[in-house]
Amino acid sequence: MSFAPAERRQLAWITAGAIVVFVTLRVLPTGTNLSHMDFRVDPRGGNSIEFCDPLNPQFIPVVAARSPVAMTLSTATSPRVGVATRATLTLKTAGGKSVAVADLLETHTRRLHLLLIDPTLADYQHVHPEPNGEPGGWSFTFTPRRAGAYRVFADFTPAATARGLYASVDLEVAAGVERNTGEIGTGRSGFTFALVPASRPPRVGQPIDLRFAISRPDGAAIPLEPVMGAYAHLVAFDATRSGFAHLHPTEADLLKKPDATQPALNFKLTIPRAGRYTIWAQVNIGGSETFVPFELEVVE
Repeated sequence: MSFAPAERRQLAWITAGAIVVFVTLRVLPTGTNLSHMDFRVDPRGGNSIEFCDPLNPQFIPVVAARSPVAMTLSTATSPRVGVATRATLTLKTAGGKSVAVADLLETHTRRLHLLLIDPTLADYQHVHPEPNGEPGGWSFTFTPRRAGAYRVFADFTPAATARGLYASVDLEVAAGVERNTGEIGTGRSGFTFALVPASRPPRVGQPIDLRFAISRPDGAAIPLEPVMGAYAHLVAFDATRSGFAHLHPTEADLLKKPDATQPALNFKLTIPRAGRYTIWAQVNIGGSETFVPFELEVVE
């Protein structure tokens, strides 16, 4: 196919314009001083955390894998059960660069998510630190309900990569007045919660379909509201807290509310190892956030 001179000039101008737009977008400031290479780990050093694919939710072995971001955590006073604790954390790349608020993207309405879980998996808390003005510094407050070494998982997305990353650290909590968080799988505050796998038993390496449902004995409406940009969140932990999976419902459109009297949401998850997993559901009912635990046995 041949083009007339006028057509060739038009194509040349279109190509040149596209190149200018591409180069301009590449050099525009993004607000972050970090690059993609700041979030890479030398593969020769052993197992490392890969960037998360949100379309293929899996259990992330955070503890056993090396993260390109190191997290440190300190508290003003020794944490004790039943006492509100003010904590400060820092995030730094493997090269020692601070990870500030401008270096992270907002995901599910927040730039940094912390998942705190006690050794018995009976106390799970989801908190959102705020930048405190120090380089790479963030602060938050939480009240532990159990004694022992809490594991703190950080869930965040660097602006330089636009892919999810994770880090973890332990925080020792001394004994105090423990608070019972309830039996696994029971109803709370007049509501009944259920988490049912589509196939039984769930198997290792195979995508697991989970259906989360809420009901009331009297059949009345359930004022389910969004929390962090979804109508429910699920977080799965294994018995040793080697990692976690943070799941969001396939029903992503907030304009399509679940059924008013029997809301149900669907989730997908892939588990790499057999064993018992505790899955915590987080929902917002009438403006009050509720956390409910379930157990899931995964077989070979």
